Amino acid sequence: MGKERLDPNVFFKELDPEKIREGYFSDVYFNRAKDILQGDGCHTEALMQVFQRNEAVVCGIDEAIAILKIGTGFYKNGEFVNCWDKLTVKTLHDGDKVKPFETVMTIEGDYSLFPHLETLYLGVLARRTKVATNVKRVVEAANGRSVLFFPARFDHPHNQTGDGYAAYISGSLGVSTDAQAAWWGAKGLGTIPHSLIAIYGGDTVKATIKFAEWAKKQKQEINIVSLVDFENDCVNTSLAVAKALGKDLWGVRLDTSASMVDRSLWSQMRQFDPRGVNPQLVRNVREALDEEGFNSVKIIVSGGFDPVKIREFEEQKVPVDVYAVGSSFFKGTFDYTADIVMVDDKPCAKVGRKYQPNPRLETVK
Repeated sequence: MGKERLDPNVFFKELDPEKIREGYFSDVYFNRAKDILQGDGCHTEALMQVFQRNEAVVCGIDEAIAILKIGTGFYKNGEFVNCWDKLTVKTLHDGDKVKPFETVMTIEGDYSLFPHLETLYLGVLARRTKVATNVKRVVEAANGRSVLFFPARFDHPHNQTGDGYAAYISGSLGVSTDAQAAWWGAKGLGTIPHSLIAIYGGDTVKATIKFAEWAKKQKQEINIVSLVDFENDCVNTSLAVAKALGKDLWGVRLDTSASMVDRSLWSQMRQFDPRGVNPQLVRNVREALDEEGFNSVKIIVSGGFDPVKIREFEEQKVPVDVYAVGSSFFKGTFDYTADIVMVDDKPCAKVGRKYQPNPRLETVK
């Protein structure tokens, strides 16, 4: 029994069916290929094979299927004739791990019906797989601790929804925008921004109290987390907030810039690299909170975290509860390739390519 797929209707807010069908988002040479084949009356059956070259967590499959379902076909007398039912599409599932060059999807049928869609389905697979793979690497490095997906500010907002879903299927605990959570029915979460603290005169305690007061008026459950590096004094700020809010404080977030050294580290600077959020800073905050009886207050860390840094923290048993990660989720490339490998049930591929059947593929209904 296969895994449940997302309904294609989920994607329609992001996908413009008419523009997809018209080839608006397609490389022009694919549009030209479609026009040539239709004009020549050529309806040759072909098998298209899709793969990429890295170990990865595949994602974008359901989105690619939606593109094929709404875009396969041709225009006749100004009306689009949908021909999805004339294709046989087999795929893996979002979240599946794949090996280099493993086939993740095959499309079989009259090639003139879908050449204009190649740019799109390869694009969504490349983007979503990159995010899903990077999130999985972070989650594995975090060794069971929670991971927050916080890279929204580093890319175009139209990418948020699919990126959030890619993070979700790879194990991220939460995302920072409602758009990122849309496909899986959740909401964005987070702390407060430095700007709110600044508006309240640099008073982190006051800003957090205002956050807590606002949260109590909301109908959903909201964890009160204070951002405690505004004055570059995470230990004392954490204690001040904890004393002011008591049991209402869920956690504190350390976000010290990589060019700064927190006040609590000034006497320890010769022993390690003291810049940014580092293991000793986290220990200082944890010890200070525990000494004052605030053992239940959790510590979230952010700022430059990636699998390497997280793994170092875990190896040193740094008392972190949650890792909030940003731009590292967008690193690397996971480019997909689509090749015709069979024509009229006979091998026909460019030199260096051949049909690689994958028994893991499942026929899409």
